[in-house]
Amino acid sequence: MSSKRFCSMASRRFGYVLIGLFFFGILCCRREPSTRNMEKQEPPYKAWLSEPPADCPFPKSSDITGIAFTGRHTRYSNADTWYPSWAENGNLYSPWTDGSVNNVTSTSIGPQATTGYATIIGDDPLHLQITDVGVYAGNPAPYGGRYPCGSLVCNGVWYYGTYGLMDSDGDPRKGLNWDILGPFVGFRYSTDFGKTWHDTPHTPSQPLFGEPNKPGGIVKIGSPHFVDFGKNMQYSPDGNAYLVGQGATDPDPKPRDANLSWITGDQIFMARVAPSIENINDRSKYEFFCGQDASGQPIWSHDFSRIKPVVDWNNNTGCVTMTYNAPLKKYLLVITDGGNTISRFNTYILESANITGPWKLVVYMHNFGEQGYFVNIPSKFTSPDGCTAWLCYAANFTNTGDLHTGYLDNPPGGGYGMTLQEFKLLSDQGGSQASANLAKAK
Repeated sequence: MSSKRFCSMASRRFGYVLIGLFFFGILCCRREPSTRNMEKQEPPYKAWLSEPPADCPFPKSSDITGIAFTGRHTRYSNADTWYPSWAENGNLYSPWTDGSVNNVTSTSIGPQATTGYATIIGDDPLHLQITDVGVYAGNPAPYGGRYPCGSLVCNGVWYYGTYGLMDSDGDPRKGLNWDILGPFVGFRYSTDFGKTWHDTPHTPSQPLFGEPNKPGGIVKIGSPHFVDFGKNMQYSPDGNAYLVGQGATDPDPKPRDANLSWITGDQIFMARVAPSIENINDRSKYEFFCGQDASGQPIWSHDFSRIKPVVDWNNNTGCVTMTYNAPLKKYLLVITDGGNTISRFNTYILESANITGPWKLVVYMHNFGEQGYFVNIPSKFTSPDGCTAWLCYAANFTNTGDLHTGYLDNPPGGGYGMTLQEFKLLSDQGGSQASANLAKAK
């Protein structure tokens, strides 16, 4: 056989092989994508159906019209009450309690009550490191429990607040859970990120804001939380730290079981202070929101007796947090109504261009969690365009202990601990900075 003929036959055979490989590739492409490729794809959105009650006082937002969960989530620790604050050094610092973190245990009940603290390192919510874990003792007497609330790290100082709770039947593990909200006590502080602490000069019987007038009485600034203005409070409108907390009026026109508790209330109130070691435990340095003047501008006063709510919805408020979304130029107010303290909970998100409102409804999430609570939006994990963020919360604490309620983790991935759920903010139309960013993100 000549070399030319051999080469010609080889070329034809090689061509047949190439053609065969081509059709084989087409057939292979029609198969289901591999697991490796599926893992690289972005999870599908799942918009949460907004179901506000008929008496909802907030108009629907036309800028941010809902949220959708991406399916990306994680959960850390076996403790709740996480409120991360973004410090100038890039780390997050948070309280926690009623569980264990890195084999350190905190329980906020009884005379030996403690509250935990921790440093959270990392930029990816799915791969964080929790370190420098510790606990601090604080007697709740004359109350039964003393729990963490407002936590802020600003200019290298960590301010850590606590509040008192009572249980009407004497045992928060049975029946209703801590169904009477006690006083906001005050702030301890640390100048070395939690290595050492200086206690608050206030006590549960002599609290910072002088309320309630007796154990079991009504409070306005109950379980307050600092507004999250971003890294080292960089987006505070005036350099002040702002606090939001749930409260109620006395007499209440329509009280319910557990009317004002750690997770229920009727109204949301606001205070502000220039953050410093000298100011943080001095009531005279605080200003309180007292409504609006004839032109709609907020009124602030040092007189606590003049305080008025920024949100008023009887039997529909509770634990509250607020985050400023800088790219969208929007304040996001997150409120959880905890029913009777052991039922399924409802969480809703409001938005406004102003820190005192007026507020519009983004989404009302019926049975979020299904028992989600201590819900907040850590600003550190907000995307540069403001359209993607993460919810931080705990859920379904009554599934354990004596109650065994069997609530579902909804959305999936929740549960008792520090849950982080990625979500998208949605918009149907343009007009504002928020709408423009959200439309571009689509």
